[in-house]
Amino acid sequence: MITEFKTTFRQGFTIADRFGIAAIKDTFKRAFEEWKSNVEYVTELCIVLNWKIWEHYDKGNEPLARVYNDLWEKVDIWCQENLKGKDLEYFYKTTD
Repeated sequence: MITEFKTTFRQGFTIADRFGIAAIKDTFKRAFEEWKSNVEYVTELCIVLNWKIWEHYDKGNEPLARVYNDLWEKVDIWCQENLKGKDLEYFYKTTD
């Protein structure tokens, strides 16, 4: 379990929320491409996207919840297919 985050992903996506779906997708694209090779950061990205799904779902904003769900699925699948050994173990342990 993460007790202290190393990234500013949550803040970045919160800012992007104000500018709409295109800004969310752009923020995701930049974050994912830059940090997918760092297991801790890509794991945090997955967690933050999951939180954003539920944040917007709870607010009744299903369109944004769906966008975040699509992005979360992309990262989750990427991690399952590309992380190996201790990195995959870290991902599963941290996101469980």
